[in-house]
Amino acid sequence: MKIIGITGPTGAGKTTALGALSGLGGYLIDCDAVYHRLLDCSAPMCSELTARFGWSILDAEGRLDRKRLGEIVFHDAGALSDLNAITHRYVGEEVDRLLASARAEGRTAAAIDAIALIESGLSEKCGVVVGILAPAEVRVRRIMAREGIAEAYARARVEAQKEESYFRAHCTYILENGADDTPETFRARAKKLFSQILENGVQPSAPGHRQQAT
Repeated sequence: MKIIGITGPTGAGKTTALGALSGLGGYLIDCDAVYHRLLDCSAPMCSELTARFGWSILDAEGRLDRKRLGEIVFHDAGALSDLNAITHRYVGEEVDRLLASARAEGRTAAAIDAIALIESGLSEKCGVVVGILAPAEVRVRRIMAREGIAEAYARARVEAQKEESYFRAHCTYILENGADDTPETFRARAKKLFSQILENGVQPSAPGHRQQAT
């Protein structure tokens, strides 16, 4: 089974790209959805998080309160690092389970979608990693329209994420979603790239093999 990693900053167009891959029969793993599901139902992860951050991260019904947890780690790099160390391990285990299920179903391709694909080590499970990039101003406008948030907050989210150079250095392919692109033109370009990857096979990602998708 060919495994494609999908990463890039918020607002760049990963959802549109994943739709193109889904249309080609790819099995999609959304790591953000996996993370939120684990927050709701993984007792072992909840236990580790409360041991590290205290019972204050639980709501009145004993469930993890994402907002409270976020408030703790947002301005504390050490706390964020500890959070990632705990959650990345559980997310990785669930991704392994989902990949095994996809193989058992006879799937020929799967995609792992994660903003922290590289930092979490999930990229090591992938044959290639595709970075989805878009200009910062375009991302700000998309986030504002998608989530109904103020411009200042949207800009803060964009500025808090990795620079484009990080993704260009670590991804096998870069797929640009420019200001002049429509969802249709970008989806068509993503479909072309994924078709080429699936037809030609994938090799382990390695420095020196970066390519710009056109």
